[in-house]
Amino acid sequence: MKALDAFPEPALSDNLPPPSFFNRHVKSIAAVAALLVFAAVGYAVYRLTEEVTYADVIHSLETTSASSIALAVLFTALSFVTLCFYDLNALSHIGRKRPWPEVALTAFSAYAVGNVAGFGALSGGAIRYRAYSRAGLSPDEIGRIIAFVTVSFSLGLALLTTGSMVPMAGEIAPLLGISSTTLATVSTIILIAILLLLGIARSGGLKFAGRTLRLPDTGMLSRQFLVTVLDVAFAASVLYALLPAEAQISWPAFFAVYAVAIGIGVVSHVPAGLGVFEAVILAALGSEVPGDALLASLVAYRAIYYVLPLVIAIFVVTATELRQLSASPLATGVARTAGRLAPTLLAALALVLGAMLVLSSVTPTPGDNLDLLAGFLPLPVVEGAHFLASILGLMLVVVARGLAQRLDGAWWGTLLVALLALVLSLAKAVAVYEAALLAILVIGLLPSRRLFHRRASLGQALTSSWLLAVAVLIGGAVIVLLFVYRDVEYSHALWWQFAFDAEAPRSLRAMLGLTVVAMGVCLFSLMRPAAPAIHPAGEEELAKAVAILDRHDVADANLVRTGDKSVMVSPDGEAFLMYGRQGRSLIAFLDPVGPKASRDELIWQFVETARASGCRAVFYQASPAILPVIADAGMKAFKLGEMAVVDLERFDLKGGTWAGLRQAAAKGERDGLTFEIIPTENVAAILDDLRRISDAWLDHHRAKEKGFSLGAFTETYMTAQPVAILRHGGRIVAFADILLTDTREEASIDLMRFAPDAPKGAMDFLFVRLMTTLRDQGYRHFNLGMAPLSGLSRREVAPVWDRVANTFYEHGERYYNFKGLRAFKSKFHPDWQPRYLAVAGGLNPVLALLDATLLIGGGLKGVVKK
Repeated sequence: MKALDAFPEPALSDNLPPPSFFNRHVKSIAAVAALLVFAAVGYAVYRLTEEVTYADVIHSLETTSASSIALAVLFTALSFVTLCFYDLNALSHIGRKRPWPEVALTAFSAYAVGNVAGFGALSGGAIRYRAYSRAGLSPDEIGRIIAFVTVSFSLGLALLTTGSMVPMAGEIAPLLGISSTTLATVSTIILIAILLLLGIARSGGLKFAGRTLRLPDTGMLSRQFLVTVLDVAFAASVLYALLPAEAQISWPAFFAVYAVAIGIGVVSHVPAGLGVFEAVILAALGSEVPGDALLASLVAYRAIYYVLPLVIAIFVVTATELRQLSASPLATGVARTAGRLAPTLLAALALVLGAMLVLSSVTPTPGDNLDLLAGFLPLPVVEGAHFLASILGLMLVVVARGLAQRLDGAWWGTLLVALLALVLSLAKAVAVYEAALLAILVIGLLPSRRLFHRRASLGQALTSSWLLAVAVLIGGAVIVLLFVYRDVEYSHALWWQFAFDAEAPRSLRAMLGLTVVAMGVCLFSLMRPAAPAIHPAGEEELAKAVAILDRHDVADANLVRTGDKSVMVSPDGEAFLMYGRQGRSLIAFLDPVGPKASRDELIWQFVETARASGCRAVFYQASPAILPVIADAGMKAFKLGEMAVVDLERFDLKGGTWAGLRQAAAKGERDGLTFEIIPTENVAAILDDLRRISDAWLDHHRAKEKGFSLGAFTETYMTAQPVAILRHGGRIVAFADILLTDTREEASIDLMRFAPDAPKGAMDFLFVRLMTTLRDQGYRHFNLGMAPLSGLSRREVAPVWDRVANTFYEHGERYYNFKGLRAFKSKFHPDWQPRYLAVAGGLNPVLALLDATLLIGGGLKGVVKK
């Protein structure tokens, strides 16, 4: 029974206040705030290293012992092995199991990318969503995994930091410039508060901002805390192993400092905590460890703990791609997971290598390398290579976003830029390590070509997260430039000095070029032209959509015939998507209709159109089939309800299971009801009778016509498909328009209306006779429509969305007959299939749902008046 599919809202004022400036620009404000934090800590790092020279740092790096590096690599391996247990415990917590290799590859890749980037489309949460959605986990389950990992790490880190501060206050307090008593007292108070909150949350749930936090059982909590302890301990040991031998700080004290630095880096929201982590370590240990050695240790730590795992992940994924698919299910699962992760891993590596090229352009080239170059290459070639390599580094950062989105143009662009940068890195400074890492990127790209199948333009505006990354990169390059050449007195003549040993002028010119290109990229993104207005589909677009839907199995796609929605057709013309706009939401109804490849590309096209229009992309009633692509596009899915689909091949009125429907059919015949299907070409002849019934039905229910996900009684729409009618005494008393496609895979209905004097039970009779007739005509399934809010999780650990929806389902009968609708559909013993509301950008799904409700109801007045 397809009554109102949206969720009615309480009465609201017609004069809704416009969204505040903060709400409209929250992402941009957050990015600017993170940039200001980075600038502040960058200045702090610059001041903290006033007595340190670049040459001293390089010397300390070169003298780092092989045993220290080997120990750091070992602790890195142990840390990442430990990190995999976060996901294993999370899967155990939600009652799901996946093969160990799949979980290990997913967790390892998520942390490798999350450590390096830590924002937007390259976050660890996005990687888990991509991998686990392909493994059959629902969006709710994936969301619970991500929440479990995030909350458990945050709580564990808080307990570790405050707990270690208490016994180590004597050693740490002098580093912070406060008394040990004060530090121990404050740490104890915070620790007790955390433990009390955990106790409350563990027993009865902790309510905060309308949400209830409940923790798992004691055994799970203990295991997860142990994982966090080992994780942070191994990670801290990586940096501790790289400290010089003369460092006067014990491992326990260093552990506490490290935990604080990591926590502040996470809270800052600066990508990878870059600069923030370093500033805390420098401020805390600057008096105990020589500045040049400490900086060298931090650089080595970043390379070993951040870059090395990413390179290893690329090797693993590349090896899996080269081996192709094995016949064993386990190997197939690993290969499938690798295919889902490869684009994001390659994007993260491109981001890192782009930053490497940019930073190397503002640092001097070793003298021996310059002497070697002077014997082979003329000065203009070296100068040009140095300048162009820096620009290519910035281009790598820009195309990294396209790699994450699987653009074929990004694949070709990255391959070309990486090959050119590889050659230029040798020509500018004989930078063997740079060339080797660029070669790894090229090697990783080659077997992954088939994964970049989206034929989309690279000329897309960067989002606020990527603009922040570019700004942090340029800001970091400026800080490094000032640090390296702090002893060089500035003069205008520096810009025109060209010589093999003129390192400062060469870096200045590179920095100018980087700044100009970066400003161009940012201006293009910030000043892009406004998107054109969205209009309902014209006759030509509707004709294309109808031709496509007739070749596919989605009967509800016939709602495109209403003409109240816009239509987006895929570039190859094989798929279409119907959508509308309400407020700041661009809302697609149902999945795109068409072949999988065209359908997937259309999802990306729709998301990008929404972003260009300054809107959030929303999919209303999305099926599980498109969830992996939705995850790739950076969207999150929230369960909306369940679709009732009857298998007509099993639909039979014989037996005890169907007794109720058999009785309804018999009663309808006793009441004198007759059933008939009116072919499309004959509907116009009875249209006046149908309109009379429709008007009486609307008046009786004090309702008005809806739209978007529901049809409206118009001549064009009603005469486009067959209509099922019931007659009583020769007079039409009920009707339902039938939605069909040429494939006969599925049938459905939309408008279902009856006269006030129709015999009781008439609609049951209509459904029984309609399904029986369609079954006999060879149709395989009948779609009864969605039961809103049904089938959501009721566990204590269910997501907040499910809890709120279940509350409305149980107590919202005054607004909508949720339970009655599901009970009616349950009579026909359907298969219940989940449907989702997918929202881009992680915004509150309630806002998107409100916009969908207003769009269906025809605006605020339509919702209030039903």
